[in-house]
Amino acid sequence: MIKITLNVVMAQRNISTGELAKMVGITPTNISILKTGKAKAIRFSTLEKICKALKCQPGDILEYVDEGSESSTNLSDF
Repeated sequence: MIKITLNVVMAQRNISTGELAKMVGITPTNISILKTGKAKAIRFSTLEKICKALKCQPGDILEYVDEGSESSTNLSDF
């Protein structure tokens, strides 16, 4: 499964849900859905805007977690 660690990067950058939503051009509700892991998918265009706003790479906010294992792999490790 892919785990979204958007809340961690937002906290490191001291950016609120509302601020990021405004920067990206989506609703605060959609940012919250991403932060809580309830999103089933994310458009590459949205991911690109989030990364640009947070000055990060996709691997900084996405993490692969093997459901059959305790270990996880950050996508930036590839």
